[in-house]
Amino acid sequence: QVQLVESGGGLVQAGGSLRLSCAASGSIGSISYMAWYRQAPGKQREFVARITTRGATNYADSVKGRFTISRDENTVYLQMNSLKPEDTAVYICNAVVHWGKGTLVTVSS
Repeated sequence: QVQLVESGGGLVQAGGSLRLSCAASGSIGSISYMAWYRQAPGKQREFVARITTRGATNYADSVKGRFTISRDENTVYLQMNSLKPEDTAVYICNAVVHWGKGTLVTVSS
């Protein structure tokens, strides 16, 4: 079993930055990639970014050039710059079939 714990969410003004963290523990040897998803109120969960164990990354078009995913051993980070009100959502960490509980990001206009 893998446990994922997110942190770093909060309230920020439009144009600001936040850095999210997701710490993985447990049977992490089975993890081939880690990713971030987000779910805004009343909307479906959507993919944000992913990083493989080899460091390959990919991003949703809506965050390219503004968000950066990185990984340090068992922790994955999401650096979010130039935040927009439409980025407001619960950000959820994913590792293959495992999910965290999420951390809320609110961007005020």
